[in-house]
Amino acid sequence: MLQSVTQSPLSGKLYRLVFLVLLPLILTALWLGFWSFSYWLYAVPLVAFALFPGPLAAVLVALAILATLVITQWQIVLADRHQMQPALVLTVLLAIVLVFLREYKSRQLEPLRRTDELTQAASREYLSADLHKEIQRSEREGSNLSVAMIGLDNMHKEPVPEEDIRAMLPRIGRYLHSQLRDFDTYYRVENLQFLVIFPGMCSSEAAKITEQLQQGLDRLLATHGLAMAVCTGVAGLNIGDDADSLQRSVANALRRARQTTEGARS
Repeated sequence: MLQSVTQSPLSGKLYRLVFLVLLPLILTALWLGFWSFSYWLYAVPLVAFALFPGPLAAVLVALAILATLVITQWQIVLADRHQMQPALVLTVLLAIVLVFLREYKSRQLEPLRRTDELTQAASREYLSADLHKEIQRSEREGSNLSVAMIGLDNMHKEPVPEEDIRAMLPRIGRYLHSQLRDFDTYYRVENLQFLVIFPGMCSSEAAKITEQLQQGLDRLLATHGLAMAVCTGVAGLNIGDDADSLQRSVANALRRARQTTEGARS
């Protein structure tokens, strides 16, 4: 929408209420012969589409234009009517073009909103919905589905500097992107934690791929001098699993792997 993203819900409701009050007043003023109010009608389409959802805004604009055409048909002399009506219709058409361009641009930017800027991983907000779709597809087609979780941990008590981690995250994202299949999807679920969805892959195959990813990430971190350990956990889709239970299963698998790694270090 055209309003500011920082606008509170209360102010948005107030603006809509003011619009719904002023629009009938403007039309009433036109009916009573106060033609100077007609200039406000040219702002109605843009304001309506800025304040209301598309279908509702279209209905409001259509009603306002219809009422205006009726009023001008009977209350304005021929010359003024021929000047006002085409201008008003042209304004509506321009507003429709602007709204179309806004929606088109919004759809173009949608993939950017779905990805984490540092790693180009899909955003966590879409994980549950995407995983639910993959579970439905797996059940419908009778195919396998596995998920893996990759976690990066400090190997020493001293934490790795945050600037070093931020510099490393894009390299990690590029590595994961280069190693996964085109239809695999990875998500950044925590600062140093990723979840990978493997459609059509059983848990044993996913474990092999994840082990290769772990070894590659270990080499990548060592190359850049970061004392961090990579732990992984894998879970396969079982009967009765949903998106939440599958995420819990793979998180538990990662936790067990971390405990094993910590025990080996100690």
